[in-house]
This record gives sequence, C-alpha cells and structure tokens, in this order.
Amino acid sequence: MSTSAAHSPQPFWAILLHLSFNMWADREAPEWGTEQVSAKPHLRFEESLWDDLLARLVAAGANMVVLDLGDAVRYRSHPELAVQGAWTPQRLRRELKRLRGLGLEPIPKLNFSTCHDAWLGPYARQVSTPRYLAVCRDLITEVLDLFEGPRFFHLGMDEETAEHQRYYDYVVVRQYDLWWRDLYFYLDVVERGGARGWVWSDYAWHHPEDFYTKMPLNVVQSNWYYGTDFGPNVVAARTYAELEAHGYDQVPTGSNWSAAENLAKTVAHCRQVIAPERLLGFLQTVWKPTLEPFRPRLMQAIELLGQARREFLAAKTP
Repeated sequence: MSTSAAHSPQPFWAILLHLSFNMWADREAPEWGTEQVSAKPHLRFEESLWDDLLARLVAAGANMVVLDLGDAVRYRSHPELAVQGAWTPQRLRRELKRLRGLGLEPIPKLNFSTCHDAWLGPYARQVSTPRYLAVCRDLITEVLDLFEGPRFFHLGMDEETAEHQRYYDYVVVRQYDLWWRDLYFYLDVVERGGARGWVWSDYAWHHPEDFYTKMPLNVVQSNWYYGTDFGPNVVAARTYAELEAHGYDQVPTGSNWSAAENLAKTVAHCRQVIAPERLLGFLQTVWKPTLEPFRPRLMQAIELLGQARREFLAAKTP
C-alpha cells in the first residue's frame, strides 16, 4: 500500500548525476551521432566539475542527488566490475557524508534495464539466470550498506525494447512475466534492506494494462517527458495523470535534453494533476557524463531546477 500519509508536504528537488556513465551501447556507436554513449573501460568523472556542481546545487535550493553508480565503484562483492579509476567504497562513503553535510540527500541508482546495463560487464549477458540474480542481490545489498539506509533506491528499468538496442552488439529484452519476475526480485532485496524501490515509468506507455495491474503501489514512479506539449494526445505527458488516477506516489522527471523550458512546464503541469500527498518531489536529468565539455549543460540544468523551485514556491504563497 502507499505510504503517502508519512510524506512531507513539501516536495524534494533532485538532480540525477553520474559517477558511472556506462549505461548505453556496448560498442562504439557512431550511428547515434556521438561516441560519448558507448561504454568505456575508464571512469568518466572530473572532480573539479563535481565540486562546482554541488556548490551550484546548494545555491539553487536543491536537496537531493540521485547518484548513478554503475561500475564506478570497486564493490567488495564484485570488484571485477570496476572500471579504471573507480572509487573505493571508502571514497564513496566519504563523499556521501560530504553530500549530507551540504544538505543534499544522496540516493543510489543502479539501472537493471537490459538497455542500460553495460556497467554489469559479463553479467549483462547472463540476464535472469541464477548467477545474474545473485550478483544483482549482492550489489543492491552492498550499496544499501554504503548509503547507510537510504530512503529510496532507483532501479531504472526503462527502455527495455529491441528498438532502443538497435545499435548494440548484444540485444536482450525480457517480456511478459520474466520482466516482472526480475523487477519483483530487485524490489524484494531493496525492501528487505529498508529502502523503497523507485523506477522509471515508461513501461506504462507501452503496456498500460499490465503495468497498472502488476506494479506495486509502494514503488515510487518517475514518469519522464522532455517535450513541451502536455496535451492529452501525448502518451508520456498524460501518464502523470494516469499514475495519479491509480494512486502511485510520483517524482515527475524533466530534462534540458531537448527543451530548456521542459522542467518548468513539468512542474506547472504536475502540480495540477497530482495530489500533493502523492507528489514526492521533482527530478531534473541531463544525460551527460560529469566531464568538463558538458559543464554548460549541467550548470544550465541546475539553474533551471532552481528556477522551477522558486516558481513553485512563489505559486504556493498566498
């Protein structure tokens, strides 16, 4: 059942940032128009940029960072996954402590969608097997410990289609009950560890009957839509209202991926269609690695998050 009654009336303001960026193609994919999406054997992360991003987040009034970990940590349970330059568990713990000291709640993210699991290395080609599930259990359990009992754990689970993997060397798509079986497995591990599962909601776009029948109400939903037309004919946009009608707690997700004004429009739309007790927060995404060439886009995303927050608070003031 939903835990909405325990929520703060004020939504949180979060951004998704990447420690690991190995979540797309398992090969060089020039067909995508940029090589940055391909998995790399080294860490793509610059400390000075990270420090500047954190300072800007604090100034913007953000209070949560969802951290995509992937293969950027040398996990004790599976050190074989670590890329060159990966953080030690001790290094991650120190950084999480610093984030909390800045007033930024750290939330872990490991994406187990087969479209975004290049970070799982050899296990990405063993999906749904007993060995694969054991590795996933180990990683989730270790991350829960490293984050010292986070409120939420983002499991990804988006875009698992053949079309989204058309440039990959290796394509795998779970369908029907297999997708749900694996999702329930991840959720069980997360919940046993005291956290609450969080997923992307685009499965509902393509399989609404299955989604609203089988998705547990206590799983936090991040529907995402990066455009500017929030009309009823746009499936991704209307999913916010459909999730609300079914009683899910939501963290609507915007981005400056294609339109700078998207997040502000997302906030304005969602405050109209989602009940306050089910509107947990808002999430800004950039989908760029934490590297200097992407500093302008990352900084812009934070400014847009701060602007959307100010407009939301101003609108609530009598």
